[in-house]
Amino acid sequence: MPKQRRLQTGIDWFELETTAADWKRADPQLLATMLGQLHLIRSFEEAVLELAGEGLVHGPAHSSIGQEGGAVGSIVGLRTTDAVNGSHRGHHQFLAKAIAHVSPTLNPAALVSEPLQALLQRTLAEILGLAQGFSGGRGGSMHLQWLEAGCLGTNAIVGGGAPIAAGHAWAQTHSGTSDVSVNYLGDGSSQIGSVLESFNLAAAWKLPVLYFIENNLYAVSTHADEVTADPRFSVRGQGFGIPSWRVDGMDPLAVHLATEAALERMRAGDGPAIIEAQVYRYYHQNGPFAGSAFGYRTKQEEADWRARDPLDRVASQMIARGLIDDDGVAAVRAQAKAAVAAAVAALVEPDPNSDGKRHIRPELWPEPSFVDVGIRGDASELLGLATLEPAEHRGPWRETKFVDAVAGVMDRRMQTDERIVVFGEDVHRLGGGTNGATKGLRDTYGADRVVGTPISENGFFGLAGGVALDGRFRPVVEFMYPDFMWVAADQVFNQVGKARHMFGDNNTVPLVLRTKVAMGSGYGSQHLMDPAGIFATAPGWRVVAASTAADYVGLMNAALALEDPVLVIEHVDLYGRADRVPAGNLDYIIPPGSAAVRRAGTEVTVLTYLSMVDQALQAVEQTGIDAEVIDLRWLDRASLDWDTIGESIKKTNNVLIVEQGARGTSYGGWLADELQRRYFDWLDQPIERVTGGEASPSISKILERAAIAGTEEVAAGLERVRKAWGGR
Repeated sequence: MPKQRRLQTGIDWFELETTAADWKRADPQLLATMLGQLHLIRSFEEAVLELAGEGLVHGPAHSSIGQEGGAVGSIVGLRTTDAVNGSHRGHHQFLAKAIAHVSPTLNPAALVSEPLQALLQRTLAEILGLAQGFSGGRGGSMHLQWLEAGCLGTNAIVGGGAPIAAGHAWAQTHSGTSDVSVNYLGDGSSQIGSVLESFNLAAAWKLPVLYFIENNLYAVSTHADEVTADPRFSVRGQGFGIPSWRVDGMDPLAVHLATEAALERMRAGDGPAIIEAQVYRYYHQNGPFAGSAFGYRTKQEEADWRARDPLDRVASQMIARGLIDDDGVAAVRAQAKAAVAAAVAALVEPDPNSDGKRHIRPELWPEPSFVDVGIRGDASELLGLATLEPAEHRGPWRETKFVDAVAGVMDRRMQTDERIVVFGEDVHRLGGGTNGATKGLRDTYGADRVVGTPISENGFFGLAGGVALDGRFRPVVEFMYPDFMWVAADQVFNQVGKARHMFGDNNTVPLVLRTKVAMGSGYGSQHLMDPAGIFATAPGWRVVAASTAADYVGLMNAALALEDPVLVIEHVDLYGRADRVPAGNLDYIIPPGSAAVRRAGTEVTVLTYLSMVDQALQAVEQTGIDAEVIDLRWLDRASLDWDTIGESIKKTNNVLIVEQGARGTSYGGWLADELQRRYFDWLDQPIERVTGGEASPSISKILERAAIAGTEEVAAGLERVRKAWGGR
């Protein structure tokens, strides 16, 4: 018989309950503040449901009524410089943090100050989609952000905020503070990969982040028992080495005491914590009806939970201690309702065209012209930086390999900008990662600035997104292969790409994502795609692709100076190529709107990038066609050099777009559409394209070559253009 020994995690996991003695010891001011916050949030949420019932909330109204105790108990002891983020059901978390910022303590006899009244109105305005909201109405109910108060932004993607909170915690600790971040998630989020990856990163790197699980038992209508073997969600901490607490979320004092214990650990530098609070949403997932109206829970269950209301719990304990009486509690309730009513009255009015109904005050809507403002910045941060067009450089050159230029410019920028930090798999080992692109950086700048990550792209990219949104650092992330973006798609596109616009241009997002196209290397269909077409159609991202080492230096310098997320695409075919950069100068930029004409011509405009620039030039020589070959360099809509492209098209009247990869996800499909719209009257024939085939390249050397474009395919494309104009 084999020997077996029971293993223990050694990780603390507590269930915390308050006693009568805890309530007697509780600071009267703490209890008064909790009571005031609870009533303000409850009254606010009741008003939101009323407005939603009248059709005045455009989109969902995810009520937090019943769950206020978890938010108030966990936030009341935080600092303004501590940070919180949450999920789609986040009004209570946002309000608790914002109220604590404007009124750290509350007086039940005079509950609402002018700043607090303004906060209520501005929060409601955001939920209603109005210009005076925190994000100009863009965020609405599910995206509430007020950076001044430490509210990083609630999130409509389940679990989407967990990596971002970890990144903010990374920035806090590496800035030398004892501040913490709190990520609020639900029972439904506790199974999703981004949350579990974040648990792992936070524990491995001892980040001061609290994962606060609001277990309200239902993910919409699906009960927790249906989705997991153990619905005590704080058990997740055992698997990641994170101490955890389980508390009654209807008892705000219990939540507060558990949070204080977790904060002590986090502020001491001992890493993350988990708190699971058992709460209950009184209403359905969205709107003013109870869950029982939809048949997935009973009225008796709802009544049992309502009997444990956190507002009543705090009030009864305060009455028992003689800190307030019934009339005093009623006065708190009345003040809260009056304050919220005043906020409503400032935003809505009787509709003169409808009997008894209300409408939004028309003058409060945002201007339609605001719709695209803030998708990205205006690149004004590049003003004053030295620019250089390498083709015009007349000084000495230094011979180098392309990949050494990649490492060299990163070394130079990390030397001059201490905010830059590199994240990625194996970037700290193997002589500079799998291709040498980070060579020497770990030895020079240490483990805090060149960080090797677990294989968890969604987690570590989202963490880097949180670092960027914090604003104190500039993360550079490496995806070993572009296809891995699909693993991290939520964080790449829903979070980092949309954050600046979604929150009303309150944030900058200084982040660079490096990756390499590996077509021709035999790595198969899941490791070598060209991501340009995907990113070019995703809002918020800028995209660069260099075909020479000197261009790479200038483009990377610009990317690292911009306040927007920038994808930097490299190619394995270029890494080992003998190349050159200006001697003694790695500080210039090549700004957006800077394409390079690699060959002047009159018969056709060839638009291309990366390794296909050289192949296009070779094909032009083979065919004898007088083509103008333009190396795009900047690929996204906002950064393309439309002037150079347009001048060429007006001269040649023909266009050939050349790229290497598969047609389906290609960059050229988007570009051809845009060119037709801009330059239709100047075109003598439909835009011609060269791409790979429909299939992703596969492992077989023969089939891989058949799936991608090369010089031969570019030459054939040029011949198709010539045939269409009747040329020789």
